[in-house]
Amino acid sequence: MRIPRISWAAYGFALTIIVLDQLTKAWVLTRLGTTDLSLIPNGFPLADVWPPYFRLTYLLNDGVSFGLLGGGAGRWLLSIFSVGVAGLLAWWATRADRRLLITAIGLVMGGALGNVIDRLRFGGVVDFLDFSGTGVFPWVFNIADSAITIGVILLILDAFLSERQGREVGLANEKS
Repeated sequence: MRIPRISWAAYGFALTIIVLDQLTKAWVLTRLGTTDLSLIPNGFPLADVWPPYFRLTYLLNDGVSFGLLGGGAGRWLLSIFSVGVAGLLAWWATRADRRLLITAIGLVMGGALGNVIDRLRFGGVVDFLDFSGTGVFPWVFNIADSAITIGVILLILDAFLSERQGREVGLANEKS
């Protein structure tokens, strides 16, 4: 099977997200000063970046977004699900022809795989970006979570724009 050139951009975005995500998590784990994460309590403060709005706070999230479905078998189920989603996105990228869609696919794929790596290594996802001081966003998250969120927003935007473009083409065809 020949992979279209534009599809490689999605894989490049995914790889970039995985690398950035894992590098930032490695930096956070280095700052903790131990390889035994069970010794570090969730909510451990690492740094006040922009007090009180933004700080770095260590959290090992053994669930899915915002701690849902945490614990035990959830680790494996979430990992299998995420790898499956990433596989479907990789396939979808071979059929996509719009740059926005390719970008969205790459971001979601990279974010999903970045978090799978953590689940397999640590039993949970390392989160550290903490904007709870804003009073608006109480969750702690990471680069992979951010990529997934932005990717989903771009998927919705792409669907809206492509639907709108399709209607405009249909109207133009009716007039001619």
